[in-house]
Amino acid sequence: MAIKRNLASAFVLVVMSGLFTSLAVETRAQTSGELSDSGDDAANPGPLATDLSPAIKPREIQKAMRKVADWQLRTAENRFSTDWTYAALYDGLLAASRTTGDKRYHDAVLHFAERNGWKLGTRFSHADDEAVAQSYLELYFEHRSPDRIAAIKEEADKLLARPDDPAKDLWWWCDALFMSPPALARLYKATGDKRYLDYMDRQWWLTSAHLYDPTAHLYSRDASYLDRHEKNGAKLFWSRGNGWVLGGFARVLPYMPADYPSRAKYVMQFREMAQAVTAIQGEDGLWRSGLLDAAAYPHPEVSGSAFFTFALAWGINEGLLDRKTYEPVVAKAWKGLLTHIYADGRLGSIQKVGAAPGDLSPGGSYVYGVGAFLLAGSEVDRLSKSK
Repeated sequence: MAIKRNLASAFVLVVMSGLFTSLAVETRAQTSGELSDSGDDAANPGPLATDLSPAIKPREIQKAMRKVADWQLRTAENRFSTDWTYAALYDGLLAASRTTGDKRYHDAVLHFAERNGWKLGTRFSHADDEAVAQSYLELYFEHRSPDRIAAIKEEADKLLARPDDPAKDLWWWCDALFMSPPALARLYKATGDKRYLDYMDRQWWLTSAHLYDPTAHLYSRDASYLDRHEKNGAKLFWSRGNGWVLGGFARVLPYMPADYPSRAKYVMQFREMAQAVTAIQGEDGLWRSGLLDAAAYPHPEVSGSAFFTFALAWGINEGLLDRKTYEPVVAKAWKGLLTHIYADGRLGSIQKVGAAPGDLSPGGSYVYGVGAFLLAGSEVDRLSKSK
């Protein structure tokens, strides 16, 4: 009994310190719904799809999006929750609905929000539990009913009254920059209250100051990874973590005024990161889970790759990235993503919940990766229409 009590105490101390030991990561995976997202047996996913084309044309892009979105709805809709994993899926489903015109994807998110009473997760100030606010706010823009953003506004107002902790950033892990800042930026648009945008701005740059490497132009996952290195001696940078960040820019900047004082800083960092990830794109168009030691990770990782594809395509569409330079990168990445879609619509090669580069199963499919793929498809489709 004494051993059990000591282990329990140690676990509490680890979680409170904000450092992800392997035990903390395993527990997070078990409570996130990640283990049930695959639908059928990931170890035996069946044949790959042979009916998809990598052509950058709306019809072909939307066909791939529908195939993946339909499979995900069949396998996961009855497990929808406020968890961050599903929040990313909702973002993708709403984007897929706008792109394809299929209301089923939109309505699945709307019906969940209504059933859930437009509530956030239970942990105050935790970005994981605020990520679902992005989809709520997009639905609020369609129908401005106060109940759709009441919980979000209550949470944000408490955040604004919360003093900064000099010992620990609010967003102390880089993934958080995709989860909470886009919600605050949307809340600014919904209310016109600039305090939400200013708060987001201050917290973003605190995280950046501690985790962004100004030489590599990539983010460490959190402070415990600042001095970790790959087998080849390169600094360890996680694909999905950096994908979340690059995607975060694409989710924040559309809601930031053109004359906002620090907007130029966001654009500069976005361009730096875009250039950095482009330089290490794999021959198959995708990225490995560890970005600077591709040889150590033989299989491409789809969720990080999809977030990169989304953000790069968005940057071209918004005129922030040179089309001639980056369009071939996006086309190559989109082609690579399609090679991981199975005949039934499963999107595979997605690394499970974690905090660092790691192994993956070819049939491993998790909802945040599907959300990223649908976001990518929406921007690649928009790119195809602007030629």
